[in-house]
Amino acid sequence: MNARTLETQVSRLLSSEYPEVQTLGRLLKQAASEPAYNANQESWSALVEEINASNPELAARARQTLLKDVRVAPTLVKYADPCQYEISTRQELRQAAVEMMGNVQISSGKAVDLLEDEPFEVELSATLLYEHSHYSYRQIREQVQGLSAGRREEIIALGAKHRGKHDELLRAFSAGQKFRFDILMDVGGFRDMHRHRRCIQIGQEFTAAHGYDTPAEVISAGLEPRYQQTMHRAAEAAAALTKSHGATTAVYVLPMAYRKRTLFKMDFAEALYISELRTTPAGHFSYRNVAYAMYEAVVENSFSQYGVLLVLKDLGFGPIGHVCQNGKLHSCRARQLQR
Repeated sequence: MNARTLETQVSRLLSSEYPEVQTLGRLLKQAASEPAYNANQESWSALVEEINASNPELAARARQTLLKDVRVAPTLVKYADPCQYEISTRQELRQAAVEMMGNVQISSGKAVDLLEDEPFEVELSATLLYEHSHYSYRQIREQVQGLSAGRREEIIALGAKHRGKHDELLRAFSAGQKFRFDILMDVGGFRDMHRHRRCIQIGQEFTAAHGYDTPAEVISAGLEPRYQQTMHRAAEAAAALTKSHGATTAVYVLPMAYRKRTLFKMDFAEALYISELRTTPAGHFSYRNVAYAMYEAVVENSFSQYGVLLVLKDLGFGPIGHVCQNGKLHSCRARQLQR
């Protein structure tokens, strides 16, 4: 990566609320500031000693050439510090979300919700607040739409008022995509979905507020009562740790079957790519169901796109299959593309 990207990544890690992530940032900064690791240090040192036994002058030259410190990381990295823009903005947007939502109950909503268009200022305001709450996008948008135009402008301003001249705008400002999915899924499956980088992802924090998934195999094995008891104990432990050590510590005891929300924004090509890649029979049922639900949402909510999808399906594109509640795979296309 280039110097600016490395500096940005170190700064982002140092700005995290999680001590573990901050430590990674410090170690990365330290490694970038020190001489590069020489994988041949031991063998070349032995060679220099052999040369020194017969020719000290040549050994000195060899030592200077083979064993000298090499600094490959740019000096710019040593100036990387926590991003005050990100830290301050996070605190203020979190407070703004709390004030706006008040005592509104978190609704469960759909696992995959394809969002319809709204005015641009509503999208920006809702997205800025979404990341710092546990509410669905629809719940936040409903509240935002009820605000005055002036209050929405204030929320948008919160997202930029602490920005320095070298700070990139928050990811929430990457707005205007046609296909936006508010996805609620288990953390384990999300870790695979998270790998898709050709889209904008606005992720909420981990929580026990959305409950957890129960695999069908657990039920068929007769382990559901034991499984539920274990999950409930984990949630109780997380609640206790939140009070004593804070939420950033508590989330570490939550199993990956607990759900989290993430807003995925993308174009049509990426939506089709995910539905194709993540519905293969070899994939995990969690993200396969999500990927197929994304495909179905596009078909059901956009008639103009439906004809395009049928054409692509005839050519071999589209979801390969999806898993129904009984766990059986149902084919969604006659053949797979020859790769």
